[in-house]
Amino acid sequence: MTTSPLKVWFEADGRLLRLRLSRPKANIVDAAMIAALHEALNEHLGNSSLGGVLIDAEGPHFSFGASVEEHMPARCAAMLKGLHELILQLVDSPVPILMAVRGQCLGGGLELALAGHMIFAAPDASLGQPEMKIGVFAPAASCLLPELIGPARAIDLLLSGRSITGAEAAGMGFVHAAADPEAAALGYFNEHLKSKSASSLRYAVKAARHDFAARVRAKIATVERLYLDELMKSHDAVEGLEAFLGKRTAQWQHR
Repeated sequence: MTTSPLKVWFEADGRLLRLRLSRPKANIVDAAMIAALHEALNEHLGNSSLGGVLIDAEGPHFSFGASVEEHMPARCAAMLKGLHELILQLVDSPVPILMAVRGQCLGGGLELALAGHMIFAAPDASLGQPEMKIGVFAPAASCLLPELIGPARAIDLLLSGRSITGAEAAGMGFVHAAADPEAAALGYFNEHLKSKSASSLRYAVKAARHDFAARVRAKIATVERLYLDELMKSHDAVEGLEAFLGKRTAQWQHR
């Protein structure tokens, strides 16, 4: 019997939903993880007394990213559809979603974190979108990062594939606080959300995220088609993925 890749429980008298990625050390955001998160959010976001959701991860790392195997041409359409539905579910959530990040938070793992409302990261956490290093790009991050840190900083991270620390991410503004992530996220919930009306919080979130959510939803559909219809028909995208899985150096043909 396969155990769930996600732990689900409540704290603060049912006001806080806890979701914990539980496939350490990598906590890969694969189809099973995506389905578990989607199911938990579907089941609980409608709870009228819920004042917040805290998503963190078991083990030393938040997530090494999405499954590279699921990025291969035969499987990537289904993978992207599932991941992007989850991303939009988080973006559209009227319940504040707090992300607590430590260790590696890469690729699809960072896209997951970016879709929440606030990220609390360990100062030495490593956040990045390394997809370009293996010949593909990060569709959801291409929509989220420009919104959160502006086009200039976003294109640097998206093209270079480099990682930055939690402290650097806080300086850029897409991490709310660089501190012990779980403690900081719980502290924020207890100080600022727990005492508030859950219904009023929902209206406030909808008001604050309305334009942001609409832009991300419109762009992600276009970017997904670019990924599937153009990128994945190129030689180098497939070569990069195959080289990564084969643990060899990619041979780019620039086409």
